[in-house]
Amino acid sequence: MKKSLPKLALLSLALNSVLALPSHASNKKNELPEIGVVASSAISLDKEAIIGDALMRQLRGQAPLISDPLLDEYIQDLGNRLVAQADDVKFSFKFFLINSLEINAFAFFGGHVAVHTGLIINAKNESELASVLAHEVSHVTQRHLARSMEERQKSSPLQIASALGGLLLAMANPEAGMAAITASTAAAQQSSINYTRQNEKEADRIGIRILAAAGFDPNGASAFFSTLTEKNRLKSRPMAFLMTHPLPESRVADARSRAATYNVSVVPENLNFHLAQARILARYYANPGRNIEYFSSVLAKETYIFKQAAQYGLALSYLADEQYSAAQDLITKLLAQDADNLFYLDVYTDIAIATKQYAQAIERLSAQRLHTPHNQVLALNLANVLIKDKQYSRAISILKDFLLLNPDHVLAYDLLSEAYREGQQPLEMHQVKAEVYALVAAYPRAIDELQSAYNFAGEKQLEKQRIRARIEQLRDAQQRLETL
Repeated sequence: MKKSLPKLALLSLALNSVLALPSHASNKKNELPEIGVVASSAISLDKEAIIGDALMRQLRGQAPLISDPLLDEYIQDLGNRLVAQADDVKFSFKFFLINSLEINAFAFFGGHVAVHTGLIINAKNESELASVLAHEVSHVTQRHLARSMEERQKSSPLQIASALGGLLLAMANPEAGMAAITASTAAAQQSSINYTRQNEKEADRIGIRILAAAGFDPNGASAFFSTLTEKNRLKSRPMAFLMTHPLPESRVADARSRAATYNVSVVPENLNFHLAQARILARYYANPGRNIEYFSSVLAKETYIFKQAAQYGLALSYLADEQYSAAQDLITKLLAQDADNLFYLDVYTDIAIATKQYAQAIERLSAQRLHTPHNQVLALNLANVLIKDKQYSRAISILKDFLLLNPDHVLAYDLLSEAYREGQQPLEMHQVKAEVYALVAAYPRAIDELQSAYNFAGEKQLEKQRIRARIEQLRDAQQRLETL
């Protein structure tokens, strides 16, 4: 499902272009909208959720999203801490990662917040990363997309449809999508810029408040802005974040001033943030040889904040280089210090699979799941080991239970499909593969899989009825997507 990175930059621009539709609203910078009244005539909350789901499905199929339970859990937990401090939360937020070197993040309908891995790598600490997430949360809670659409509707409803159509099209055909957006907004460039700046200032102000309330350093925002400004001086073109989030010098000063109004205590460094950075570097950047050299150098020169994070990155690099004994030695030491750490347990599991030490991994993960039975890292790792150990029924049971609580989890469906395939259950395998295709909005292929499943149903009449009903649901979903 990995596609070329330029699509992501265009998608961010497309989202920002919709956000930049002009406003005739007041420029009173401290005046907040009355949530539930503003934007209600342009797009309802229900409609916003439907559009957000459709965009997310298409994004899964077009962008290099990372399906990594550890990183997913880290970024979702971090996001949840911020959302808990936000006002006017109307959606269940979904934070997800895109494998891209670009320093960028963006939010869209229905509480979806995308974070590029380049953003995590370039943040100096967790407060800087959290400041960007808080800013994006504020865009969603203030319904900036919907408010922009309402303002445009007052002058020309057709341009709203054009902009939304361009956004959807940008996912499948970036050049055509951007052309559609440009055509729909070219007539009002200056007012678009003004409204974007108004939104950005509002998101900054609310975001810094959320950041402080969640226990992070409110100076994280201005520090991150300063880092971006410095890095951008060395580039021939503006970086993605600055293209979608205009950053005049005054914005850095405003962020500093706002942060100064809060009582700032020392925020300790977070180990999980540095483990997440090490994981991204070791698994998604460079090659194993270069990564071994890098993490070895960090350890030798003691240029780390947490020694454990550098050791963890080195263990991952050894694993990728198939130096299993060296990886095992490091992980054994780390687990001795912190036996419950999910980052370490995940590498332990991968080493066990690579060396076919299934029984030990199954025993350890099963014991750990007694304390946290719904944890995705433990559930998916255990299911993966069970599949490798040919314990298909047990793996299927774990995955089906997990999917009841996480119905949009692509990796869980992939593992379930593998378990059914290896267990010689073609009927169920094709049904699960259909759900994977549905999650990326590939509805014709999903229907094909269900028709294949139908052929394996034999005399199971009830199963045939279920398959026919699901096919109709998918056809309806495709029609809804085409009419958005």
